[in-house]
Amino acid sequence: MGWIWPKIKKHMRRYWHGDFSPQNMVLSGDLFHHIYTVCHQDEKEHFELLIGNNKSLIVETVSKEKKRALIKIIAENSIPDLPKPHIVLAMSFPKLSTLESVLEKSVELGVKKIIPFISDFSFFKTTDCLSENKVERLTKIIISATQQTGRGELITLSPVVKLGDVLNEFNQKTNKLGLFAYEGKSEIKIRSYLQNEFKRENSTSVEEFWIFVGSEGGFSTQEVALFSKNGLKSVTLGNQILRVETACISLVSILKYEAEFIK
Repeated sequence: MGWIWPKIKKHMRRYWHGDFSPQNMVLSGDLFHHIYTVCHQDEKEHFELLIGNNKSLIVETVSKEKKRALIKIIAENSIPDLPKPHIVLAMSFPKLSTLESVLEKSVELGVKKIIPFISDFSFFKTTDCLSENKVERLTKIIISATQQTGRGELITLSPVVKLGDVLNEFNQKTNKLGLFAYEGKSEIKIRSYLQNEFKRENSTSVEEFWIFVGSEGGFSTQEVALFSKNGLKSVTLGNQILRVETACISLVSILKYEAEFIK
């Protein structure tokens, strides 16, 4: 499209525009307010629109009015997909502030999907604990973190379900591995477990890796037995008891390292 890299700023702002249509080159509403009022983009400046499906557009503001702006496409980019195995983080539903923190960091770390579930020691006890307003707030956090990292798709935040339903979904998957973090007696350290699993399996054939994390109270003995019944091994992160958000970030980071995502 005649776009010359040296003439464009290397560090452009990114904005998520999942509803983008090539037939509509007008920005309005909340997105217009964020780009032009909050971030002070001006006419003739270039910025990047993340449009999903691992694609982005470099665009230029042609003209700007009070509540709308006309843009044109300068270039199209392909964004690499998240590396496999895709990471699925299933976590016992914590306090909302904890979920917000985990969600933001999971986007940055390349988690594909988060599944909140209700367990014996969950902070909430029913699956209807996410109101429309809370979902809207979480979606804004996802979009903000996606813009910051520049990943090509939004993380999937599943509806809240019961633990048994998550395990049923896990068992329906093929080419997957999984584990659950346990603060009780566990003879398996996470690094040893991952190295053995990736050695035993052809790592290129593993499509997903599921991580199960409990609440501040951990998992009950009945739930530990349920995990074992479903073929999931317990692993330890050491002698210290970690907060939920710390455990999630640590597990994902270790998994990425052992799967050679960041080596």
